[in-house]
Amino acid sequence: MSRKRGGGGRPSNKGENPDEPMRVRTPRRDDGEMFGIIIQMLGFDRVRVRCEDQNIRIGRIPGRMKKRVWMRIGDTVLIVPWDFQSDEKCDVVYRYRGNEIDWLQKRGILKVF
Repeated sequence: MSRKRGGGGRPSNKGENPDEPMRVRTPRRDDGEMFGIIIQMLGFDRVRVRCEDQNIRIGRIPGRMKKRVWMRIGDTVLIVPWDFQSDEKCDVVYRYRGNEIDWLQKRGILKVF
């Protein structure tokens, strides 16, 4: 009796249409959100982020993302600067996956900074 291994649970991408629109989180500029790239992991749920306004900020990863979304150096993230110390600190709101980054660059929303 042979047992089937692997592949369980995840649907394949065979039936997807590449022209079909994706739902990708874009920055809400009126709320102050902007793109950033993680340049250093600092530990204790903190990262150093190079933001699209050319500032380097210390970003805080909130508890709801800490164990669910793993972040590495070079990841593109969505950040919100703090109301005070806005040039120094921020909150990390979202981490983009590879296909989402490709979609944003193709549409001209994400520019290399």
